[in-house]
Amino acid sequence: MSEWLLKHFVKDSDNTADPKTRGAIGKFASVTGIICNAILCVAKMIVGFLAGSVAIIADAVNNLTDAVSNIISLLGFRLANKQPNPEHPYGHGRFEYLAGLVVSALILVVGVELLISSINKIINPEPVEFSIALVIVLALAILGKLWLMAFNKKMGTHINSQTLIATSTDSRNDAISTSAVLVAALISHFGGIELDAYMGIAVALFILYSGIGLVKDTIDPLLGKAPDPELVKFIEQKALSYDGILSIHDLMVHDYGPGRLFASFHAEVAAEVPVLQSHDIIDNLEGDFRYNDHIEVTIHLDPVVTTDPRVTEMRKWVSESIKEKIDPRISIHDFRMTPGDTHTNLIFDAVLPFDSPITPNELIAQIRALVHESYPDHFCVIQVDRDYAGR
Repeated sequence: MSEWLLKHFVKDSDNTADPKTRGAIGKFASVTGIICNAILCVAKMIVGFLAGSVAIIADAVNNLTDAVSNIISLLGFRLANKQPNPEHPYGHGRFEYLAGLVVSALILVVGVELLISSINKIINPEPVEFSIALVIVLALAILGKLWLMAFNKKMGTHINSQTLIATSTDSRNDAISTSAVLVAALISHFGGIELDAYMGIAVALFILYSGIGLVKDTIDPLLGKAPDPELVKFIEQKALSYDGILSIHDLMVHDYGPGRLFASFHAEVAAEVPVLQSHDIIDNLEGDFRYNDHIEVTIHLDPVVTTDPRVTEMRKWVSESIKEKIDPRISIHDFRMTPGDTHTNLIFDAVLPFDSPITPNELIAQIRALVHESYPDHFCVIQVDRDYAGR
């Protein structure tokens, strides 16, 4: 059904690389969520007041919050599609992340309010009126939320939207919480055990737990989260697929909103190849990323000597020695040798993981000692880099 709706309500829905198509799908999913959650909220609110159930009313308010969240998501998609301007040359794509952050904050506020209401009902208990209408409404609400979960998951995966994927998770949580309310109502009626207020507390805590998770998910890209490992792997493989590019390093990816990625890296090429030829390869690769993958990539050309066996052998020895005796995660690049009358300089960069207990100065000292032990007349000139690709 999701596919059918997408085909009939969004033009050119398969062209998700186009920001306009992506925005249209996001808006369509948000409007669908607004309509469904508004219907569920009204139905549950009526049944909840008639039955005197704080848990059902809490669940209804949760659906109202979901509808408001969908409205905020709709605004987020609309604002994210604004064209770049002199004040915001990278576009407005992060509005989608900001919308997700506002939604997460609203979920936390509602969770606190519902927790307070449920505690008050424990202090001042009131009986819950059971009816067939109550069961029918809650059962239909569960089915509706399960459908919304699948729908938003489908739309979110289709356009790679964390906002819609988070909405799918929220719908799943709602289905679970509504199921808990229904079970409490049945136990209260048939078992004589009043669980309504306690189930309301459970629903509120569940909402708070989900809200905290959503806050983290929406803050991460705003703070500068490490790129997706699959994206890093894709960039590396595409770059290395070009003849003439030996390796890449210093990869950085900047996320200015879904579908608005900027990246940069250094590409090692043979120093013996004419620079104009290597430059042409770099230009072609940048164009490939831009037009086929919609990623703006800036590539720095690093020429390395490939015909001197002494350089090749020494680079291999230094790399393997560091991995074996210091840290297997440390890599080196831009390796050069400059022989002199009294000593030979080994000039290179070493990539130190962020979670390594070794400081940059300690790493330099350890590598120098390691090389000096086997090659007393070799001196290391080392620049320590960090891995911004999160590998």
